[in-house]
Amino acid sequence: MHYAPASEPCPLPFSPFKACTVPRPIGWLSTISADGQANLAPYSQWQNLTFDPPMVMFAANLYGDGRRKDTVLNAEETGWFVWNMATYELREAVNRSAEDLPRGVDEFDRAGVTKAACIDAPGPRVAESPCHFECRYLQTHRLEGRSAMGTVDVVYGEVVRIHVDDRVVTPQGKLDIPAIRPLARMGYYDYTSVTEVFEMRIPGSTPGAGQGLEGRVTR
Repeated sequence: MHYAPASEPCPLPFSPFKACTVPRPIGWLSTISADGQANLAPYSQWQNLTFDPPMVMFAANLYGDGRRKDTVLNAEETGWFVWNMATYELREAVNRSAEDLPRGVDEFDRAGVTKAACIDAPGPRVAESPCHFECRYLQTHRLEGRSAMGTVDVVYGEVVRIHVDDRVVTPQGKLDIPAIRPLARMGYYDYTSVTEVFEMRIPGSTPGAGQGLEGRVTR
């Protein structure tokens, strides 16, 4: 089976595109508007870009009527957005925060999670989440689609502060991922969480030599 998405109908009842690009980490992003309204929303098109300095991106499709997402507007207005790690324990709160609500409605209250103050960013973070990135907004890049919903704002930010709950750090100084159970998006309405990990090292690599894939922090 194959098809050209731009010119041929999908031969399956559901598009396989998002189901192939899995698992996708969730950008559970909190922002605040210029007039002080908090916002919280999950984005499954989220990723880190580089590490020196650490930079991230998220992609927010427009609404069908051409409106832009509040997260994008708030990041551009205030210069900040905050990533909160989505976990299996918080899955229902993440899902509730995805609801399409009028601008100004506080999704923290809707999702039943607690606001915690940031250090640099003006908006709050999710207190129940084990890890957070305070991100300084860098720029927005617009990619035009064949429809309003197909058009996407790609937002870039620099991570200027990282928060990690001491309770999820192992004695070796690593995040205890199986205990955290980070939530990830699959295709359709499916999700997964990380419950097991395994290690592989690049053949010929020397532990501790340079940055490598996941080298020690040197600064």
